[in-house]
Amino acid sequence: QVQLEESGGGLVQAGGSLRLSCAASGRTFSSLTMGWFRQAPGKERAFVAAIRRSGVTYYADSVKGRFTISRDNAKNTVYLQLNSLKPEDTAVYYCAAKTETALYYSPYYKTSYDSWGQGTQVTVSS
Repeated sequence: QVQLEESGGGLVQAGGSLRLSCAASGRTFSSLTMGWFRQAPGKERAFVAAIRRSGVTYYADSVKGRFTISRDNAKNTVYLQLNSLKPEDTAVYYCAAKTETALYYSPYYKTSYDSWGQGTQVTVSS
């Protein structure tokens, strides 16, 4: 099991930026696929971005070109840079981790992930 702790959320105006961080402990970080999901009130938790241990990245269409996921294996931390924020980006953002195995899994599906953080609120005002 991996312990995850998100930080960096807050209130920002439309067009602004935030950087979310997720610190991991309990497993070899470099062996993990890391993902970010978000959940708005009354909606399902939805995929935002993911990064494999190889550095390959994946993004939801709604955030491509605005959000950037990155990882620092020396700091056991994954980041999500949020630029050009829109009110519809308002949600609780969750960090997730999946130990990579030889078995196929999709980084887009929340059911692929083994561990979750508590979430951090991002609110974008218009």
